[in-house]
Amino acid sequence: MEKKFEMELGGRKLCVSVGKVAAQANGAVLISYGETTVLATATASEKPREGVDFFPLSVDFEEKMYAVGKMPGGFNKREGKASENAVLTSRVIDRPMRPLFPKDYRNDVTLDNLVLSVDPDCRPEIVAMNGAAIATTISDIPFDGPVAMTQIGMINGELIVNPSQADWDKGDLKLTVASTREKVIMIEAGANEIPDDVMINAIYKAHEINGTIIDFIDGIVKECGKKKHEYEHHVIPEDLYAKMKELVPSDEMEAAVFTDEKQLREENIMKITDRLAEAFKDNEEWLALLPDAVYDYQKKTVRKMILKDGKRPDGRAMDQIRPLSAEVDIIPRVHGSAMFTRGQTQICDIVTLAPLSEAQRVEGLDPNIVEKRYIHQYNFPSYSVGETKPSRGPGRREIGHGALAERALLPVLPSKEEFPYSIRAVSETFESNGSTSMASTCASCMALMAAGVPIKKMVAGISCGLVTGDVDSDYRLLTDIQGLEDFFGDMDFKVTGTREGITAIQMDIKIHGLTREIVENAIKRAHEARLFIMDNCMTKAIAEPRSEVSKYAPKIIQIRIDPEKIGDVVGQRGKTINEIIARTGCTIDIEEDGSVDVCGTDMAEMDRAINMIKIITTEFEKGQIFTGKVVSIKEFGAFVEFAPGKEGLVHISKVANERIDRVEDVLTLGDTVKVVCLGKDRMGRIGFSIKDCPQG
Repeated sequence: MEKKFEMELGGRKLCVSVGKVAAQANGAVLISYGETTVLATATASEKPREGVDFFPLSVDFEEKMYAVGKMPGGFNKREGKASENAVLTSRVIDRPMRPLFPKDYRNDVTLDNLVLSVDPDCRPEIVAMNGAAIATTISDIPFDGPVAMTQIGMINGELIVNPSQADWDKGDLKLTVASTREKVIMIEAGANEIPDDVMINAIYKAHEINGTIIDFIDGIVKECGKKKHEYEHHVIPEDLYAKMKELVPSDEMEAAVFTDEKQLREENIMKITDRLAEAFKDNEEWLALLPDAVYDYQKKTVRKMILKDGKRPDGRAMDQIRPLSAEVDIIPRVHGSAMFTRGQTQICDIVTLAPLSEAQRVEGLDPNIVEKRYIHQYNFPSYSVGETKPSRGPGRREIGHGALAERALLPVLPSKEEFPYSIRAVSETFESNGSTSMASTCASCMALMAAGVPIKKMVAGISCGLVTGDVDSDYRLLTDIQGLEDFFGDMDFKVTGTREGITAIQMDIKIHGLTREIVENAIKRAHEARLFIMDNCMTKAIAEPRSEVSKYAPKIIQIRIDPEKIGDVVGQRGKTINEIIARTGCTIDIEEDGSVDVCGTDMAEMDRAINMIKIITTEFEKGQIFTGKVVSIKEFGAFVEFAPGKEGLVHISKVANERIDRVEDVLTLGDTVKVVCLGKDRMGRIGFSIKDCPQG
């Protein structure tokens, strides 16, 4: 039987229907905000799959073009693989949900969010996020919710709760915050150099709104919530753990993990594992649990060293950054390149410049087709972590890391009027041991400057980690976490920004939320760290953008023409503009306002293309001199082409100083000649002359 629930949220109604659809899912809600509607479902398998030693959670955000009244593109007229926006939305839903499932839960869980309709005033992402949380909370799947999400925008300094798509796109802040009742559990942000204190206030405004949503969810659970089902627990037997510690004392495990070299640490752990496997060779049950037991032993050792002893595995201080190095121009012939190394994390970034016509067109549930002029992509090959596996293209993690570094640099990019290029930055991970996305931000910033992109300010990024104790006040923040501290710690808090403010945040945690004190201290620590990276590394490699683009990059010259003359330049079915392109090898882009971008690598050919366009769009006046080619000869004169599609007649009487009987006696098809404009005759026709043209 259907039950309906409503609340006011950001000046609009949030409506939830339970029991009407998808009854066979463990939990399902039809949730709407304004006229944006999403079906959110949570489904779990009855038992774990054989051999699964992790929690297999899948989250999908399904964009259907019917939701915005469009037909899908392509031959099949069917939605294909998930868009980048769908992948990023799925990740934002996954990250706050995952920590709230039991750590030893092994049943497959799928959270599916199907977008059925989109109201431009109510973004579907926030509807799906809260729908997934409600569907899971009311289901019988073990889950330590509820959790809620709110988005905050900012226009003219004013914070806006759950902004419309238009306000989201044009605002200075794009902030998504997920919270449990007491604490913030996930932060995702893109910002236009927002000061730390303004960002913190925005985060906790969202947290306050989330509290009202959680009260609303509590009411739904009270009426519709199912009893959580029992599941097969996966714990390490106490006697196995005791025997393992007897064979490998804690001081030996500390010595094994206490090194700044990832490969040596892994070798040490492998030796310990092999020794334990030999000791347990007659106990099949213990052998099967040994990898998890060793992992757990490492984790407890590292956390105890950090939290109780104040020691990091590589010996650094809590706020110390690993050794830094940076250089530019390491790749020949590309338009811009830079390499940034922080400890055993190394990123090489390559920038490519192209005409604006090569901007990426993104078609999705936004009512408008979006053009991305700046694209940042991130690749993570297996060799970067000393492993071997075939490349299957970018996964969700790679797409997420690329998007984070892209958001980090967007606020400092020049406008297309200032720099009329499309820009692609690709970060190749050469080596990875913690926070490659922040290294990508630093590397791409330097590569853009090396490519001559006049970015407004330098941007750097760093990740802070966290290890917590039994009470909120017992914690240690770690600046610049390495892989081991990420695996065994509680938080990965990435912050990018300029000297003045924050440009992006991505916070992932493995615990049930952070106190305000931890959030404020992490943002402060990240601010100090990014200034250190700029001053002690990046500015030494390249202090400011180069004044010119690379000699291998295309050059772009902008001119303006009368918008009414655009048709003359384009010609019938593009014949004229395509002829200019074919003759000069240049790329030509024309905007509706009459701005024309001429792009090429040969300045002489670019000047030639511009001259052709000017001839086509200029009204002929008496005395103007042109150079053209004889394209047709008649009894009464010769036609001379000055530019593609632009011809003029030289009457036989104006071909030579002396009287001639035949034009062919003086001119041949294909001849290049100089002519002067004689003005218009009584019928408005323009005449040209060769003989009256000044020589020289």
